[in-house]
Amino acid sequence: MRFVITGELNRNRLLQTIVVLYALYVVLLWITNALLYFDRMALTPSSVIAHYLGSEASYREPKSYAGLLEVSHFHLFAMGMLLLVLTHLMLFVPLADRAKAWLIAVPFLAGALDEGAGWLVRYGHPVFAWAKIAGFLLLQGSLALLVGLSLWAVFRGSGENYSGLRDDGLEVEDE
Repeated sequence: MRFVITGELNRNRLLQTIVVLYALYVVLLWITNALLYFDRMALTPSSVIAHYLGSEASYREPKSYAGLLEVSHFHLFAMGMLLLVLTHLMLFVPLADRAKAWLIAVPFLAGALDEGAGWLVRYGHPVFAWAKIAGFLLLQGSLALLVGLSLWAVFRGSGENYSGLRDDGLEVEDE
């Protein structure tokens, strides 16, 4: 936390290197997440429904309870850790607290929607296929924005990363 408050992030090249390398790993995760999604589904409700409920035409079995539970078990832990670290980096970004709150809350909600919508399609109603698509797109967009803002904050080089802005986005005056 000291690095955030003192602005030392911009003076510590090793810490900047860690943030950049972490961002590169997240970019690789982002790419593989999209590749996995589009290998199984498209951005159409019919493809999502076929993935979760099965399809006689393509000889697909419905997703089992145990299969969904196993995937959710791993995803909830891994996504929680990923989002914990990635949203924590928003403390380095020189934005208003209100903007930071949205940047922190939306990815967690998107992750929950993305994970939960599959369950809802399988055991609720096929109409939740739209929620799966929205959750995927919102999560991917959130991750891209968080990575971009983290890298921007690292290379921006300002010491006003933590408390340099008020809630309304204006700079705090020196007294």
